[in-house]
Amino acid sequence: MSFRLSAAATRRHFLSLSGLLLAAATALPLAGGPARAEPVTLEAIKKAGVVKVGVEAAYRPFTFRDKGEIVGYDVDLAKEIFAPLGVKVEFIDTAWAGVIPALYAGNFDVIMTSLTYTKERVAKVGYSIPYTEATQEMLIRASDADTIKNLDGMAGKTLGVKLGSAGDTMKTKLEEKLKADTGKGFAEVKAYDDHPAAYLSLSQGSVDGVINSLATLTQVMKDAPGKYVIVRDIGPRNWAGIGTRKEDIQLIDFLNERINALKADGAIYKLQEKWFGTQMKLSDKIPDFS
Repeated sequence: MSFRLSAAATRRHFLSLSGLLLAAATALPLAGGPARAEPVTLEAIKKAGVVKVGVEAAYRPFTFRDKGEIVGYDVDLAKEIFAPLGVKVEFIDTAWAGVIPALYAGNFDVIMTSLTYTKERVAKVGYSIPYTEATQEMLIRASDADTIKNLDGMAGKTLGVKLGSAGDTMKTKLEEKLKADTGKGFAEVKAYDDHPAAYLSLSQGSVDGVINSLATLTQVMKDAPGKYVIVRDIGPRNWAGIGTRKEDIQLIDFLNERINALKADGAIYKLQEKWFGTQMKLSDKIPDFS
């Protein structure tokens, strides 16, 4: 097997670096938004009449712009979550690489846009329980659905990943598992500067599978009906939660209560069907990285 690499790095991979998390204490707030010294409480949100949600409005289908308006799964879900407080939900478009420092600077109250759990983030950020799945899965051509039903079907075939992505990080372990199960690894792993380039190679037959998050792959399938199939159970289960500051305990408890309520009445799954075309398996707790 050979690995082909290029020189790009992704915003979401960059965020995982601990240096950005440690920079939170020195980040500058937006004008008129001084850094907070006290925890965010529900009473304070009600008094302000608004809850501010930090997002990256370029991450379909979670948060993105449609005719100038920020829309998406997280937008609909945030409105459902905070409805009992009777406040306006304001979405603040923020560069993803600086979203955690901006949270600690007081620029907004919570982070959405699929903030996945990592050991580094859980140590620095307060989190709700999962509200969306972030497992890495594999996109294949629909014509290969009968032959590539799981990872074993990729033995001797070519895998595509985005440089610096979770799929890129996983490739070595996937190779090891493939060899252990079938005696044969990938023919090649090709790395691309972005996922669209990998999808194009998949459609052209240059690669046989592309790794990305489940939520993102569902969007690819919606954009090209009948062209692709998602192969599940490729990577370890992971999810995303709503991010807060560590000290915002009351807010975290509220978020957990609301997510559980929306799971119980099915509202969260209806939103998943609307935006992803499928329902997701949500853990009832934050992953343990100890």
